[in-house]
Amino acid sequence: MAYRKLYDRYSKAMYNTAYRIVNKTADAEDVLQEAFTDAFMQLKSFQQKSTFGAWLKQIVVYKSIYKVKQDRFFIDDISTLEDTKEDSAGDNGPDPELTVQKVKEAIQQLPDGYRTVLSLYLLEGYDHEEIAEILQVAHVTVRTQYMRAKNKLTEILKAVNVYE
Repeated sequence: MAYRKLYDRYSKAMYNTAYRIVNKTADAEDVLQEAFTDAFMQLKSFQQKSTFGAWLKQIVVYKSIYKVKQDRFFIDDISTLEDTKEDSAGDNGPDPELTVQKVKEAIQQLPDGYRTVLSLYLLEGYDHEEIAEILQVAHVTVRTQYMRAKNKLTEILKAVNVYE
């Protein structure tokens, strides 16, 4: 009964977190079930240094990233990428006609590594250093991936005449 209450309370938010990272409904559902199974089996190790929701979210994020790594190439090797361009476009803010749905659709079109970093930073609230720790990469890699994700997202939105 208590497990069911925990599942009912956190499943929707954890599913959304997983989906933003893995980008597939079936994969997000798998991650959700695996995360709850692991959390329930490891409940004794929960030390209440954070909320149960934060602890569970960390499990979901790790499992989601593992799923992406398992299925696809993940983050590009920083040494093989071109030098980073500075964002010189200025920040005038989004066009008022830019809808949440259009942005979500554009985010789903991003490569896995870009989408993961962008989602963890903007939607899940992790900072660059936390993301670097989660992904086990240098924080400069995360910053580069984030900047490139923003640039790519802008390109996608411009291509559909949403963001000018």
